[in-house]
Amino acid sequence: MNNNIQKPNNLCIIPARGGSKRIPRKNIRDFLGKPIIAYSIEAALKSDLFQEVMVSTDDLEIAEVAKKYGAKVPFMRSEENANDFAGTMDVIREVLDDYKKLQNKTFQYGCCIYPTAPLIQQSHILNGYKKMVEEKLFSVLPVVAFGYPVWRGLEFTNSNTVQMVWPENQNKRSQDLKPVYHDSGQWYWFDIANIKSALFTVNTGAIILAEEEVQDIDNDSDWKMAELKYKFLHNLV
Repeated sequence: MNNNIQKPNNLCIIPARGGSKRIPRKNIRDFLGKPIIAYSIEAALKSDLFQEVMVSTDDLEIAEVAKKYGAKVPFMRSEENANDFAGTMDVIREVLDDYKKLQNKTFQYGCCIYPTAPLIQQSHILNGYKKMVEEKLFSVLPVVAFGYPVWRGLEFTNSNTVQMVWPENQNKRSQDLKPVYHDSGQWYWFDIANIKSALFTVNTGAIILAEEEVQDIDNDSDWKMAELKYKFLHNLV
């Protein structure tokens, strides 16, 4: 998009509270030379799809880092939505309410981009937006196929032996079992007027990502794997 053209009436929300437990200060920890949240901020800004790119946080240090990389922090997150029990939808509702009450601003579409998604790509954000608008979906997310067919999953019995969850699939070839996907944990596009209580709805679509484009980051091993994938995707190895 040309910077002289009016950007769509979209809001990017990056939720980044300060109380990360498994990886302390996770949202601003250094990832290959800059805070990990910077990758989400920069991808959103470079996409030219947003009137505003904002970070919702309760943490002053995170707020300063966010502003350094070009995001806005127009208001701090409430204590109520900064605990371990507040979900993404709680944060989104609070942000939208604050914009309306404090700045008299409303938006047509929103995109929640998670702060620990360094593998995020502008092209995927754009494809998700186009899919939502063109197909009149309520929300769109990126998904990735499970690496091993879940239909051949095992479970423990009461006697501590193992059995197949779906024994009818025992002798089926893997390629004959339909693929199953999971949320890649990077972003959600949503039509603000049609999202009430959850981002995943009966009218939700998805774009499919490759396994090397996705990495959940919950511990140090995950972090190292994300760095390796980033280097591979950007020809740094």
